Amino acid sequence: MTVAVAAVPSPAAPVRRPRRGTELGLLILAMLVVLVYSAAVQAGLMERITPTFWQPVAVVFAIFLAVHIAVRLLAPHADPVLLPTVALINGLGVAFLRRLDLAATPPELREQLSIFSGMAIRQIQWTAAAAVGAVLLLALIRDHRLLSKYAYTLGLVGIVLVALPALLPGRFSEINGAKLWILIGGFSIQPGEFAKLALLSFFAYYLVTKREVLSLASRRFLGIDFPRPRDLGPVLVIWGLSLLILIFEKDLGTSLMFFGMFVVTVYIATERASWLIIGLLLFFGGATIAWALGEVIGGPFLNFANRVEVWREPFADADDAGLQLTQSLLGLGTAGLFGAGPGNGLPYVPQLDRFVIPLVHSDFVFAGIGEEIGLFGLTGLLVCYLLIVNRGLRIGIMVRDSFGKLLAGGLSFTLGLQVFVIVGGVTGLIPLTGQTTPFMSAGGSSLVANWLLVALLMRISDAARRPATLTVGGSVPPPPVSNLREAPTEVIP
Repeated sequence: MTVAVAAVPSPAAPVRRPRRGTELGLLILAMLVVLVYSAAVQAGLMERITPTFWQPVAVVFAIFLAVHIAVRLLAPHADPVLLPTVALINGLGVAFLRRLDLAATPPELREQLSIFSGMAIRQIQWTAAAAVGAVLLLALIRDHRLLSKYAYTLGLVGIVLVALPALLPGRFSEINGAKLWILIGGFSIQPGEFAKLALLSFFAYYLVTKREVLSLASRRFLGIDFPRPRDLGPVLVIWGLSLLILIFEKDLGTSLMFFGMFVVTVYIATERASWLIIGLLLFFGGATIAWALGEVIGGPFLNFANRVEVWREPFADADDAGLQLTQSLLGLGTAGLFGAGPGNGLPYVPQLDRFVIPLVHSDFVFAGIGEEIGLFGLTGLLVCYLLIVNRGLRIGIMVRDSFGKLLAGGLSFTLGLQVFVIVGGVTGLIPLTGQTTPFMSAGGSSLVANWLLVALLMRISDAARRPATLTVGGSVPPPPVSNLREAPTEVIP
């Protein structure tokens, strides 16, 4: 028998140190790795290292150092690994875009190429904007539970942001066949990137209130307890919305992201594997139906059907429809274990004056950098993403309130799922999607949204790691709560 009681930490329990010094040390180490990569890029492209190779790295380091100082003030007990790991991936992304800028410049002009030109400086500017957004979030949201008070508003905002590109005419929302954008003049934004944060906050609050109902089992099949049919309503609604995204926005990745977010959050809330099984069956069943309808009637299903055909036979039309995937596979296939070396790959060929791997700066940045760092380098990069997801899940375990647990778990899974979707697409595991590689791809929407995601994780980890204040008598008062649902609990056997 188990009894849930209010968790009162023992006075003898060890007090967690803020460990901001550890964060600073890891941040410096991350920037040293980016510095070495930048030097290797110049050595590969220009056969020499210029005296100014360090300047883009210095600008990026200054941005991350400012975030570190802000974290010391606003979230002193936040996880010390998150910021350096994100900084490493973001810094490598900037360095790779600088490598593309150099490759697109005539060899005799490369030494004079200013850091204030090309894709690299735009990415640095977006990095600065993302860092400012993350700091503002930490300053404005001092307690993650504040989001639960606006859960339904955030849910409505999230749905509007997801639906808006589908409702706009194609000239205002469509790029490369997918309607994911809002295009106004020379400015573009991908609202779905921000919608995932709003919807995750709503999902976490909704599932905290409905956890007991969704945990009830109807029958047991193959050793797994399945939910009651009457409780499938919310999952079916989200499934229907995800199919609408797939059909009208013509994007598998966004559809998979939102449905996956909800199903996994349900699983975290209920701890029932049956929800995962139901979710997988619903999604892949719906995607199969959409593909079949695209083959038969075309219309809004045609774009998805074409992507499936390219995925099944990428080399059947390697010069047109399958160009992106075939060049990605060839780049990764020729990389081997160690790659061609930084600056020695062929994402851009000066003789042809074009990028061999289409969209190598955005959708296919993983394939472009993979050609140069090889399987070992890509494995290390994926381990960095895995580390962020792992730390986020640990934060969810450590935090005491149920809303924080579900929110941290959902945020972590969402980042991991986005990496899976883009890596699966460029390697041919799943059909190509319009998703970008987090923190690496050129562009602002994904970068800003993912930095906000990390800031939320840091805010939750600050609450989870913050030591309780001892009174003069040595007792530890429980934290004040406004209702029973927010009360911290622990299970005592």
